Amino acid sequence: QVQLVESGGGLVQPGGSLRLSCAASGSIFSINAMGWYRQAPGKERELVATITSGDSTNYADSVKGRFTISRDNAKNTVYLQMNSLKPEDTAVYYCNAFIRTYSRIRGMDYWGNGTQVTVSS
Repeated sequence: QVQLVESGGGLVQPGGSLRLSCAASGSIFSINAMGWYRQAPGKERELVATITSGDSTNYADSVKGRFTISRDNAKNTVYLQMNSLKPEDTAVYYCNAFIRTYSRIRGMDYWGNGTQVTVSS
């Protein structure tokens, strides 16, 4: 069984920074792409950023230049450094990863439970 656990959310003023972390644990054989998504009240979940096992990254236009995704493969962890935060960044942020386990070698998508990020003065 695999778990993704996010941390690092909270309340921050506009222009501030936060760093989200997401650690994967369990009987992991390998992890392919990892990413962050977010869902604001009344809106659909949207992609924020993704990173492949080869460290290729992709960002939503709304966060380019402000957010940076990175990963530590030794720790099975993905990070999201968020700078110059805006009120419109307020959302629940979810971690996602495509993981192969020893019992399910084809792999599947896993999701964390989410962490709240609120940007407000």
